Amino acid sequence: MKVLVVIPARYGSTRFPAKVVASDTGKFLVQHTYERALCAKNVDDVLVATDDDRVMAACKSFSGRCVMTSVDHQSGTDRIAEAVADIDADIIVNLQADEPEIDPANIDFLVDLLEGDKDAVMATLVAGFDSGDQVTDPNVVKAIIDSAGRAIYFSRSAIPYDRDSGGIGDYKMYLRHLGIYAYRKDFLMQITKQPQTPLELTEKLEQLRVIENGYSIITGKVKQAWTGIDTPDQYAEFVERQQKPEAQAQG
Repeated sequence: MKVLVVIPARYGSTRFPAKVVASDTGKFLVQHTYERALCAKNVDDVLVATDDDRVMAACKSFSGRCVMTSVDHQSGTDRIAEAVADIDADIIVNLQADEPEIDPANIDFLVDLLEGDKDAVMATLVAGFDSGDQVTDPNVVKAIIDSAGRAIYFSRSAIPYDRDSGGIGDYKMYLRHLGIYAYRKDFLMQITKQPQTPLELTEKLEQLRVIENGYSIITGKVKQAWTGIDTPDQYAEFVERQQKPEAQAQG
């Protein structure tokens, strides 16, 4: 199977404008993510999908593959669907541009999940929580899965509700959703043509469209969540980590 990682990279960002081309490490943020994806053994190619000439120019500067897409897309998945419409691939991985520290082995794990489950049209990853505060944070999405590893629901609320504890129980019982997806290409092209669903609109979580339409999402649990870059403070912390000798040794 041919596997293509696509990195949707908008220039605009509410909390951190132009973050994908921030370059305090000597590399663009999107470049870090692109290069990590190239290290995955199951990946045949990597492509950036953007809506801005400045991102396109940044990618050209490090010889990264990049295509221009519409500025009107409401989600990264829609942007990816446009980017891959005429590309020959079997599995499309949606990797966010602001996740420069993802372990390439996790991308491989994600691809293996989808390749190994003929009934699933989509795969994603989950991890445990480090603290109870993360469980109550609506910016951190929670997942509930069944005994076979298929997703039942995703929410910004703390689910499941622990009745005996008045809502939030032991944080170790909760699962954190990680925002990386793998789709079978034909399904990606199909689901992005479907209208947004009520739960998707309510929670502002596009993966709920898949569940509401009756499709199966297979999940896999990884040992540790990686840190995405949403704010200037998080980026500053990332830059500091990159300056450590062990990070520089990894390239």
